[in-house]
Amino acid sequence: MASRVNPPLPTSTKTRARALRREETDAEARLWFHLRAARLNGAKFRRQHPVPPYVIDFYCAAARLGIELDGSQHSEVKDEARTRALQRQGIELLRFWDDDVLQRTTSVLEAILVAVKRRTLTPTPLPTGEGPEHESQ
Repeated sequence: MASRVNPPLPTSTKTRARALRREETDAEARLWFHLRAARLNGAKFRRQHPVPPYVIDFYCAAARLGIELDGSQHSEVKDEARTRALQRQGIELLRFWDDDVLQRTTSVLEAILVAVKRRTLTPTPLPTGEGPEHESQ
């Protein structure tokens, strides 16, 4: 099986992602505590995941789900354009306010879990008459 080769990331995107990991907000630290090490029902998340030209706060590759935490620095117009651009790449984006993460953590985690379950692909069953149990016939 041929391995997939990802093109190198633009240096500016990679540098920005590294800086954002070092300078996390209180809300990002709180959410990362619950998402890291597959703590949320086995879903694996990355933090400050680059998807050029953007960096997504948290990303679950298996579900193609991104999570953005919005504080006072976010602009609705820019956020909408960013959301549409990521959706065109097949990434669903959930947005939460920093205050919600800090004050209603359980509700935020439940919403994320619902989205992960909805987005996780399940294998399509084989057509009738196909599969290992029919190979010898």
